[in-house]
Amino acid sequence: MPTSPSPALVARLRAAGCVFAEDEAALLEEEAAAGDPGRLEELVARRVGGEPLEHVLGRAELRGERVRVDPGVFVPRQRTGLLVEEATRLVRRSGPASARRGDRPLVVVDLCCGSGALGLVLATELRSEGRGGDVSRVELHAADVDPAAVACAAHNVAAVDGFAHQGDLFDALPPALRGRVDVLLANVPYVPTDAISSLPPEARDHEARVALDGGADGLDVLRRVAVDAPSWLVPGGHLLTEVSEGQVAAVVEVLRGAGLDVRVVRDDEIGATGVVATRPDET
Repeated sequence: MPTSPSPALVARLRAAGCVFAEDEAALLEEEAAAGDPGRLEELVARRVGGEPLEHVLGRAELRGERVRVDPGVFVPRQRTGLLVEEATRLVRRSGPASARRGDRPLVVVDLCCGSGALGLVLATELRSEGRGGDVSRVELHAADVDPAAVACAAHNVAAVDGFAHQGDLFDALPPALRGRVDVLLANVPYVPTDAISSLPPEARDHEARVALDGGADGLDVLRRVAVDAPSWLVPGGHLLTEVSEGQVAAVVEVLRGAGLDVRVVRDDEIGATGVVATRPDET
């Protein structure tokens, strides 16, 4: 039967501003249990010093899947699970793009992938619940400009036989993928530059700025993705991206301007807003 965490540790974490001090204390004690006696103090000192819990533990969970998260790498947000949920629903709807795949696997790209969490979780869920040869065969490619993120993602996506690539957006991908992508997950940085300083210190001080900064209005990277996305998607393929509620109208305009059909998805329970942009089917 699990024991309660040390009250002294809980108090120490709470004093450092950890909102979920009891849960964090239990996780830190569990992580240190297999280590040497000084391991717990090392972990707690890092957490009290402001490091994200996920970096201290070296892992995060997204939709029940454990994901490795190395220091400096963007920590997967629970709200971003909305993109996985929506992508899964779209694939299982078995639209024309799915029907035309024939014997080839479903091609998924996780662009601006960070730890590769989105691609990993989507591929895992599709494979575990796939119907025969329909969605059980997934070819996953994760890409990021940050070498640390790519190294982390390579470890994670290896679990589903995925590939990790380093480079600037689509330049990182194998050219043979052009026109073959069924699902493009693009959780691009969308924080306006002037708003970076107001982010929680855990993000501002411990995650790569390139994973956060979206330019003056937060949409610089998305605009670049929108220009090239149609040529990488199959007809009927989908681009999914996360945005803040205040950016929805501008994001819809950008994606429609690229010739994509656009709709907005929300999950109020987890405070998530996403946009799904579909390349029109040519049939």
